[in-house]
Amino acid sequence: MFITLEGIEGSGKTTQIKHLSEFLQSKGQNCVITREPGGTRTGEKIRAILLDPENKNMDSLTELLLYMADRSQHIKKVIYPSLSSGKTVLCDRYYDATVVYQGFARGLDTGLINRLHELVFEDLKPDITILLDLPPETGLMRAWKQIENGSRTALETRFEKETLSFHKKVRAGYLELARKAPLRFRIIDASNDENQVKSDIIKTLSARLI
Repeated sequence: MFITLEGIEGSGKTTQIKHLSEFLQSKGQNCVITREPGGTRTGEKIRAILLDPENKNMDSLTELLLYMADRSQHIKKVIYPSLSSGKTVLCDRYYDATVVYQGFARGLDTGLINRLHELVFEDLKPDITILLDLPPETGLMRAWKQIENGSRTALETRFEKETLSFHKKVRAGYLELARKAPLRFRIIDASNDENQVKSDIIKTLSARLI
């Protein structure tokens, strides 16, 4: 099974994906946790370029193609092999993030993004996508608090430094994708505390997974 976690900065994806893995493994599932960008040695180098705040003037199409290159390596080296061996793949961000960040927020043609995905990745989509939804103001406040206390690196703050209007477009994009694919998406209120979000994720997935 292929499960992705999506959401704006500060929504708690990295924390909740660990909780979800522990829950699934307690039920006998062998899980692989991975992320985008990153997830492979090559991908981590691409990630460093994409998230470096010094690259704030990167062209939007360049950004899109870097994400596509990262995903190509990730799918071939991690996702496909793991799924083929019967493992459950838990991915922190995936294709939906590209649609909302580079499409809805950057203004690139979502039709182009979809065609590239269908062509290059054989339209591989998650079985379930958990959308951790919360207001951008709350998410950014959390993210910067983590950066300031050192629990989150300041070397990957390119998107945290985007405008509030940018992040509002990202959130709106995610909610639109969820509206169009209600069978795949599970929307979770990420404004709640960590334990409540964890409980809500497990509750909404239990009927299908167990």
